[in-house]
Amino acid sequence: MIYVRKANARGHANHGWLETYHSFSFANYYDPDFMGFSDLRVINEDRVQVGKGFGQHPHKNMEILSYVLEGTIEHQDSMGFRERVKAGEFQIMSAGTGIHHSEYNPSDQETLHFYQIWIKPNEINIKPRYETRYFPEVEGMQLILSSDARENSLKIYQDMNLWRWRFKAQEDHEYTILKRYGNVWIQVVTGELRVNGQLIQTSDGVAVFDEENIQITTVKAAEILLFELL
Repeated sequence: MIYVRKANARGHANHGWLETYHSFSFANYYDPDFMGFSDLRVINEDRVQVGKGFGQHPHKNMEILSYVLEGTIEHQDSMGFRERVKAGEFQIMSAGTGIHHSEYNPSDQETLHFYQIWIKPNEINIKPRYETRYFPEVEGMQLILSSDARENSLKIYQDMNLWRWRFKAQEDHEYTILKRYGNVWIQVVTGELRVNGQLIQTSDGVAVFDEENIQITTVKAAEILLFELL
């Protein structure tokens, strides 16, 4: 089965300094039909105005991934890390036993646009950790997250894989779903494509389960995040 979560059907809030869209229930947005998907708990698409951001706040026992699309995140946390995460970079943080952090847009000119993704861990109360990485922009599939950090991917404390997949326009691909990972979520970062005949576009999400294969045909050049989940 394939279910398309259209971008304009997501939860939405505009706080002036922050415009945010929620694929799943989050903060003041609640929909009992969208509480997450497998171990995915949050997919938020955020735009933060210049000089604004999220002040120090706590997390515990959650794997938190940020993918910067435009602009820069200035990150600071209670482990002593302070750095700027730039467009094209991924940041993973294991909250574990507990961590406080802040995220700001340090620019006075450019809006910060990023995805923040929460994934439930399969180990709790681990020592908190933090890591960032830039992955070269190449066509095809790149492994971004994995439980064993293979192929230079970032480690995550969950049995799952996250791939970034980039396509040219007018391409055809077949993706075979691994039996181990029977649940697949696709988040469209940019572009336009068809998944098993259904048209999906920038910021749409797709839940896939009880399928053996996915047929992908690109209408326009596209980038997707593909989560392989238990």
